[in-house]
Amino acid sequence: MAAMTERIERSVTSISWIPSEAVEGMTKAAFTSGFSHYDDPPPDVIEDLEALRAADRFRFANQLTAWIDVDGDRIVDSGYTGGGMIGATTVRLGPKAITFAAVPLPDKQETPDVGGTWARFTQTAGGRTGLPAPRPVRYPPFVQISAPIAWTTLSLTIHADGRAEHAVAGASAFPRHWIYDDGGKLVAKTGLVDWSDWFGKAFGSRTPWGGEDSPALVTQVETALERELSTHIMRGERRPRIREVKAGAMLVEQGDVGTQLYLVLDGVLSVEVSGEPLAQVGPGAVLGERALLESGARTASLRAVTQCRVAEVEGDAIDPSFLHELAVGHRREHG
Repeated sequence: MAAMTERIERSVTSISWIPSEAVEGMTKAAFTSGFSHYDDPPPDVIEDLEALRAADRFRFANQLTAWIDVDGDRIVDSGYTGGGMIGATTVRLGPKAITFAAVPLPDKQETPDVGGTWARFTQTAGGRTGLPAPRPVRYPPFVQISAPIAWTTLSLTIHADGRAEHAVAGASAFPRHWIYDDGGKLVAKTGLVDWSDWFGKAFGSRTPWGGEDSPALVTQVETALERELSTHIMRGERRPRIREVKAGAMLVEQGDVGTQLYLVLDGVLSVEVSGEPLAQVGPGAVLGERALLESGARTASLRAVTQCRVAEVEGDAIDPSFLHELAVGHRREHG
């Protein structure tokens, strides 16, 4: 009698998009003038990836879907079924809107690494943006018209008992990459966007298709409350002050008196008490509420792990009920 096998399929997906705070310098003028456009944040849950692509909601997606066939507790076969999905770039020339199709590169799917009761899959997907741009080069004519390459490299480990873990093995420094689990739920984000590094280097050999990947700094997802608060901070009646914090520098120090609330726009901050790190937080995190609700003194230090951009607003611009709820959540997370 033939052995019965069970097929287990799991997935992890990244969506890559351009938030308003990600572009700086002269290039920002192309976005603010309407020639190009930022993207609205993707949803917290993916219900229909193709519908998001058709609505121009992302620049590209990497959907790593893979399967294993299990006989008892032993893996007898495995393979990929997912792949990359490219978006487009829409620009405005006067009253007209013109859409430039992006150029996908071939998906890179490594041979599954099978360990008996588990199999690990690794997939790179991405491509060139739809709108070429000039960049300086060291050789004549010293200018090259070429779009940089954006990508993510995802890994997925599927176990014979049905468990699965995922990781971001690498990613381009631009744009922002959001990570979704097998159920389509947003679970992680890349913590740092570096337009200048990407625009100047993400070509040829400095991409996975040329043999070189870039490590990705991944952070946890902010809470629904923090997402709501970020809207109040960025779109409220009082415009926030945008601060740049160098890697290693303090945003606030424990014991200082302060009345400001902070929203991390880009980069990673370490939350430290008495010199001991308690957590690292990334884009979307809202911090500093306990000083506003308690003694007025900071209960923790905030140190920049990377270069950071932070929005600062006076605490009295925010409804106290939001601050109380935020403080309760932070006590649970950080102690």
